[in-house]
Amino acid sequence: MRSRRRRTSREASPLPTVDGLAPARVRTPATGGWATMRDHLVDRFPHVAERIDARLAAGEIVTADGPVTPATPYTPSTTLWLYRDEPDEVPVPFGLPVLHADDDVVVVDKPHLLATIPRGSHVRQTVLVRLRHELGLPALSPAHRLDRATAGVLLLVVRPELRGAYQTLFARGRVTKTYEALARFDPDLELPRTEVSRIVKRPGVFAAVTEDGEPNAETRVELAGQRGERALYRLTPRTGRTHQLRVHLNGLGVPILGDDVYPELHRRAPEDFTRPLQLLSRALEFDDPVTGARRRFVSGRTLQAWDDPDGWAAGTPHEW
Repeated sequence: MRSRRRRTSREASPLPTVDGLAPARVRTPATGGWATMRDHLVDRFPHVAERIDARLAAGEIVTADGPVTPATPYTPSTTLWLYRDEPDEVPVPFGLPVLHADDDVVVVDKPHLLATIPRGSHVRQTVLVRLRHELGLPALSPAHRLDRATAGVLLLVVRPELRGAYQTLFARGRVTKTYEALARFDPDLELPRTEVSRIVKRPGVFAAVTEDGEPNAETRVELAGQRGERALYRLTPRTGRTHQLRVHLNGLGVPILGDDVYPELHRRAPEDFTRPLQLLSRALEFDDPVTGARRRFVSGRTLQAWDDPDGWAAGTPHEW
């Protein structure tokens, strides 16, 4: 059973994190005519009504006051906690190297095709759940996110009370982010250049689109290298819109190699780890909000189509 994503107060969960997986939260509406909590949940999630009844009978759905029973009266604006049903997942066969760890942050070198946080069909096969379990840090949380398809430097926060400080760095553009991407070489593309546009990502639609209107996305694009018909592009985003780098390069006529979304959507099988998106978060640099020290973290990964073009062409899964 999946909960809808809502803004809720960060109340402490009465259920512990188990093997790196934190319980899901469900917030009841401020108004409603349900007689019981059970009636509300079944009305909200009718496709899993039997699972709801089973979990209620087992005392596995709780509020801050304790387990919810089938007869518990409905109360508005109340947080329920429960463990989500886990989907069948194909293990992601790549390591998750830790670049740095201290009492405040953990920095990892994320592989391609490993999601950052649990969502949809990816739960245990995510950076967050794997690290919480492997490092024994149940309160670990990401300061920012990388798309599942993107590899490279990812920063997570160890202590909940510091999460806001690090997330604010990213939200306010105080982190210098450097990416590398592989695409075809276009001799007519004038570089360096700065791409500025309005990118919109609508709920339920996987691809973002460029629209007229006030710009909200900015990326510096530079040529970092060329090998035959392929080019290595250095990308420095000033903003962080969803799929921003992919949209900007596609708009320039040089879509990133291995892109399953731009210019056309392709469905990738869960067990297919070949020819991933050739986009890498190469480095993060910022002034630490806790210590004041200048921090710089650099990925040790490579882009397969650049260093191993034969393996890329053959569809050989690439580990670094």
